[in-house]
Amino acid sequence: MSVNRAKDLGLPLMNLIRLKGTPILEQLHLEERLLRTSSDNWCIVNDGTNVPTIVMGMSGKPSQLLELGAVIENRIPVIKRFTGGGTVIVDNSTLFVSLICNKDDLPNVQPYPRSVMAWSGSLYGEVFNGVNGFQLRENDYVFGDRKFGGNAQSIIRNRWIHHTSFLWDYNVRNMAYLKLPSRVPQYRLERDHTDFICRMKDYIERSDFVEKTLKAVGNQFTLKQLNLEDIDSYVKEEHLKSTKLLTVKELEEAMAGTSQNA
Repeated sequence: MSVNRAKDLGLPLMNLIRLKGTPILEQLHLEERLLRTSSDNWCIVNDGTNVPTIVMGMSGKPSQLLELGAVIENRIPVIKRFTGGGTVIVDNSTLFVSLICNKDDLPNVQPYPRSVMAWSGSLYGEVFNGVNGFQLRENDYVFGDRKFGGNAQSIIRNRWIHHTSFLWDYNVRNMAYLKLPSRVPQYRLERDHTDFICRMKDYIERSDFVEKTLKAVGNQFTLKQLNLEDIDSYVKEEHLKSTKLLTVKELEEAMAGTSQNA
């Protein structure tokens, strides 16, 4: 949709940042900054991250979610992000889409997790229209009964972020760093990671997914593409920073605590 046509329809403005291979820690720091200090709507698309990295929700406990011995031995970075949700391992075959929105610009979406999740399911329903088996199942995007997209959110005042990691492809060996969590979606049925997830590349072309996603977002917002260097004029520098890279010492202490409690 053209900008002039979107303006005619009175669509709200959304700034678009397109990244390729940006480290996931840098992306998360950017998102937290935009959520907390900007008053604009934002869409961030990152085509892969530079190295395999584990990303946990803000309340995640490494000892319960990770095979810490292997993680430490192989020096896999572990990040605790500022949003909720589960634990994932991401790499250059992961596609990331993050949507930061003002409540007033989406009056039919209430600033509550279930409402935001339902809206996102409808949005990606447009993206995967015609792809057999796509649905929002509990809090996951799935083809049939196999997950390919994991979501997390943070809601502050009248503003929220909904971000997703899409498994375009994955390395089976990396799944060994993740334990089976104690709380899982009901539809998982105690399946291990490789029986529970699937590869998005078996259903849609990588470039088609990105373009269809931007088209779906563009049906609800006027998209304005910006460069990273433009962002400073839109945001403040000082803000609460809760996304962090866990140190080796923190991981070793978590593993030691597990051994003591065994």
